[in-house]
Amino acid sequence: MNFSGKVALVTGSSSGIGAAIAKELAAKGATVAIHYRGNEDGANAVAAAIREQGGACTTFQADVSQVDEAAALIKAVSKELGGIDILVNNAGLTRDTLLMTMKEDAWDVVIDTNLKSVYAVTRAAIRGMLKRRTGRIINITSVVGLAGQAGQTNYAASKAGIIGFTKSLAREIGSRSITVNAVAPGYVPTKLTDVMTDDQRVAILAQTPLGRLGTPEDVAHAVVFLASDEAGFITGQVLSVDGGLVMM
Repeated sequence: MNFSGKVALVTGSSSGIGAAIAKELAAKGATVAIHYRGNEDGANAVAAAIREQGGACTTFQADVSQVDEAAALIKAVSKELGGIDILVNNAGLTRDTLLMTMKEDAWDVVIDTNLKSVYAVTRAAIRGMLKRRTGRIINITSVVGLAGQAGQTNYAASKAGIIGFTKSLAREIGSRSITVNAVAPGYVPTKLTDVMTDDQRVAILAQTPLGRLGTPEDVAHAVVFLASDEAGFITGQVLSVDGGLVMM
């Protein structure tokens, strides 16, 4: 797989899964736009790692839950790097608690960051893709969006929403040779899963046929495949990268 001459934007790529995706796309030749909201140091570290391996990248700051900032991000990336060929919507966060104790702001910030950002960034990015009649959009959802999880009604709703968004948009823009797919990671050790207890990890491992937690690189490999020419006849799909945890 060779992405030379391609421009890829990965939202939320200053750490974790997003950072792994950015690095993998850059390793395959893409020029990568590394996006962050507040973790500038993390974004700079990812950029340094990419450049050390001979890759090309630039960092961009925006709060992609805000429609105007998302549009400005797309404009800035397009102006500096060229039209976006690959969009990976990865920005996300958690605010876990049982519904009975969930405050409205915990609901709103998760929905806005995880789901509204996908709407805002994608709407701005597809204009150029539609004109060029080509593009790859990969949205990072979660197995929680497929199967649910107690204490994560807000997170599960946002991730399930991404799946519906993915399938609907795939139908809308498929005629322009633009594919839209989703990747649903299982439990991958990142900052979002640091709150898990040891007992929870043991329970998840017991339910995972492959007997291990995932890695950010596992997810990145799936994203790179869906962004490639080899996946040109795949759209509207959800690829679970979870070691068999959720089979549907």
